[in-house]
Amino acid sequence: MTDRTNGGHVSEVLIERYALGQQVSPEAEWAVEAHLEGCALCRAKLAEVVRSDAPAVSAVVDSVWSRVDSLVDSSVDAEVARRPKALGHNRFAAWLSTWAPPAMVPWVGMSVLVTAIALLCDLTGAFGFDRPSMLLLLSPVLPLFGVAAAWTRGLDPAWELVAPTPRSGLYLVLRRTLSVLVVVLPALVVAGLIAGTSPALGLVPCLAFTAGTLALGGFVGVTRASIALGGLWCLFVVGPALVRTRLPAAFEPWAMPIWGAVAVLAAAALVMRASAFTKLTSQR
Repeated sequence: MTDRTNGGHVSEVLIERYALGQQVSPEAEWAVEAHLEGCALCRAKLAEVVRSDAPAVSAVVDSVWSRVDSLVDSSVDAEVARRPKALGHNRFAAWLSTWAPPAMVPWVGMSVLVTAIALLCDLTGAFGFDRPSMLLLLSPVLPLFGVAAAWTRGLDPAWELVAPTPRSGLYLVLRRTLSVLVVVLPALVVAGLIAGTSPALGLVPCLAFTAGTLALGGFVGVTRASIALGGLWCLFVVGPALVRTRLPAAFEPWAMPIWGAVAVLAAAALVMRASAFTKLTSQR
């Protein structure tokens, strides 16, 4: 934890306990690691403690880093000389994986596929031309396929490696969710224009559902929240709308400010529960 009396830096006592491997709570350890990532002053203090109180550890670390540097330099030089284009591609793939890991790609693709199917239903009148637009009815929950895979143990093979890192948790969840929206929202806009529906009527509830899923995910897990909210929407809104052959009140223009307020409240709840996404046992 940071000490306000010390200019917002980690206290010297906590740095010493962390450096020497003494008893530190998991929350405090993650907080220290996250702070060290962006604070050169505290990293310097940590290095000083290791050098003075654990010289053997310092010597081993220096030796390992020296060997790693030499191996990395030689391997990179050889790879650049042999395959410069492949190296650039690998760097791009590594950057892309910080936004959307490979495990998320099929789920984001599922959102786009369902969008295309809903558009096809509207254009062909599969449910009747007198019924509400299937694309519009499904638009609030279409991103939930990708959001469900944003932060869950069961759908990400590398979850155990990613979860303990200092920049995991809510920060990583929001990055991955943004990558889902960047793909799904333009697809919804284009499909809405083709189908002749107003994109705004679906996008505002879509953002509210996405924020609500993440907020609820802080309590029950993102995947369970996605399934619960998506299932309830289809059961109580989509189904009755197709039976009654009229657009639900949730898509009326006067309902858009309400959806916006829901999105804001869900975002506030998400921030308040941010610590839930840093617990290793939170996403079983």
